[in-house]
Order: sequence, then C-alpha cells, then structure tokens
Amino acid sequence: MAGNSFGNLFKISTFGASHGNAIGGVIDGCPAGLELDMEAIQNELDRRKPGQSEIVTQRKEPDTVQFMSGIFEGKTTGTPIGFLIENANQKSKDYSHIKDVYRPSHADYTYDQKYGHRDYRGGGRSSARETACRVVAGAIAKQLLSSIKITAYTSSVGDIFLEKPYQELDFNAIESNVVRCPDADVADTMINRIKEIRKQGDTIGGTVTCVLQNVPVGLGEPVFDRLHAELGKAMLSINAVKGFEYGSGFCGAKMKGSEHNDQFNTDGTTKTNLSGGIQGGISNGMDIYFRVAFKPVATIMQKQDTIDKFGNIVEMQGKGRHDPCVVPRAVPIVEAMAALVLADYYLINKTTKL
Repeated sequence: MAGNSFGNLFKISTFGASHGNAIGGVIDGCPAGLELDMEAIQNELDRRKPGQSEIVTQRKEPDTVQFMSGIFEGKTTGTPIGFLIENANQKSKDYSHIKDVYRPSHADYTYDQKYGHRDYRGGGRSSARETACRVVAGAIAKQLLSSIKITAYTSSVGDIFLEKPYQELDFNAIESNVVRCPDADVADTMINRIKEIRKQGDTIGGTVTCVLQNVPVGLGEPVFDRLHAELGKAMLSINAVKGFEYGSGFCGAKMKGSEHNDQFNTDGTTKTNLSGGIQGGISNGMDIYFRVAFKPVATIMQKQDTIDKFGNIVEMQGKGRHDPCVVPRAVPIVEAMAALVLADYYLINKTTKL
C-alpha cells in the first residue's frame, strides 16, 4: 500500500490499523536540539482521543504515546523519531456482521476492489484511528513553530452556524465545552443537536475553521507546491473531509476584483485579508484562515440496504461505538495537519536564499 507518508523535509510515515495491536509512526527531518514538552504532546492526543464526552464514540482508549527513538534527555537528536500508541479497547466482534458486507459510503467496497483483501474490523487502515499518529507529529511540529499560533474550532454542526468572524471570538473558550465551539450559546445548541441525532441512530456533519497567526512571509512555492494547495491536500487527507476553502473561498467567486483586492498598507500588510494570508501560493504575513467540511459519519444505527461481496442485496445495521458527529474530535487533527504543512515549508524556506 502506497501513500502512508506526508511531507518533504519534515515527514511523517504512519502504520497500524483500528483493531491491530498498535498504531504508530516515524517522524523524519525534525532538527536536532528541539526541547520537547511531552505533556503538551499528550494533551494534544487527549483532545483527539475517543470516549472524552457523551457526544463522541464511547470507545475507551488512553492513547498514551511511547517514544522509541529520536529523543534523548528531552531533546530531539535529529534522527528519526519513532513512536507507538497501543490499541487497548478493541471490540472486533462488533464488526463480524460486515465481514462480507459493504457499508454504504465507507471504504469497504473500494478497498476490496483495489486489494482483494481487507481488514473489516473498524475499517482497518481506513479508520480515523490512524489520525492519532498525525496528532503526535503535529504536536512536535507545533513546538518547532513556537512563534506561530495554530487554532481550530467547530464553526458549524449541520445547519447550526457560528456566524461571528474569528476576530471577534475568544479562542480561550474553545476547550470550555465538549463540541469545541468558542461561543457558549451556539455550543449548547450544537451539543443538543448532536444528542438528538444520536438518539435517532443517525449522524451529522459540520465544519472546522482554522486560523494560522504570526506566519512569516515567504512560506510556500509559486507553482505546483503552493501553500494553500498543500494545506488543501493535508485537510482532504483527513477521514470524512468533503471540502476545503481558504480566505474568501467560494464567496470570492461572487465578487468583483475591485471588491476583492486587498489594498496594501505602507508596511506591506493589507487593509483587508480576502486573500486569506496567501498570495501567489506564498504566505504574505497576514492571518491564514480556512474552513474544512466534514460529512456525516457513514456508520449509522439504522437499517440500510447494501450489497455483499457476492453481489446480493442485503440489509445491514451499524453496531458498536461510533461518533454521531466527528467534528469536535477533528479539531486537533486539523491543527496537526496545518502544523505539519507549515513545519515542512518552514524548513524548505531555509534552503531558498542566502
């Protein structure tokens, strides 16, 4: 299987599956001498882990990371950083009923057609369990980029939207509620909606907004490896993501150039920021902001018609522990992937001029 690595100079390769013994990864290219805050790394994992509230999957995983190499006396050595996260709470029997059945909107059918053999337990390698590895690497990337502030939050659940622009929000309030929305009233409405959906045996989607502040000018390349293109690739590689837009996004398509152009100040900053902090594929020093759309989780606790591997129409119903809405747990994953992109371009940028 190809495609298990992400990045160029700062690179993460992951391994493992939802119901194997463990998941893990190797981070290559992290410079030597970076003093790591291990508690901060574990805190990022705790934000992503299952079982943390009543509106997410109740699978209980401690998600404690064990570092195997690349760190000595609390600092990176410049060699590959190997790490492991044990799977402690597998319930593989929850998936025995789909051994020969393709779940609608899952990767089951495409995996079987591509490889001829699949791990049906929790989706195997296609499970979002793999994203815990990305969070570990992203947590280290954040510490490499200590001057850059990376903040994500839930901006919608279904048709419930946080209408305020990010400049008017208190980011300190993001972790004050289980849905990770920095507006208490909107958060309560979102939480109640997710609970309602869960009782129906259904799921619901939403969006995560991410803001990157204090990004230096010059990150990104002007042709194929544009900064926004790599951010888009990073976000679209996350399970359940269906869309990505940065800056004015699709709203910009409705505007005239005279309305959309960001006029310069004398210091190189701009009066507006409809460009979203990126121009010509290169960061311009303004805030980078983007939004990521997540579909409803495909596993629902309602009966559905589907097909089995023999081509028969069969009826199935989801079992086990699943998120009624993936968005709250996706917030730290979005931050991690953004950090990986910025760390990679930060190191690449050091090679561009004397």
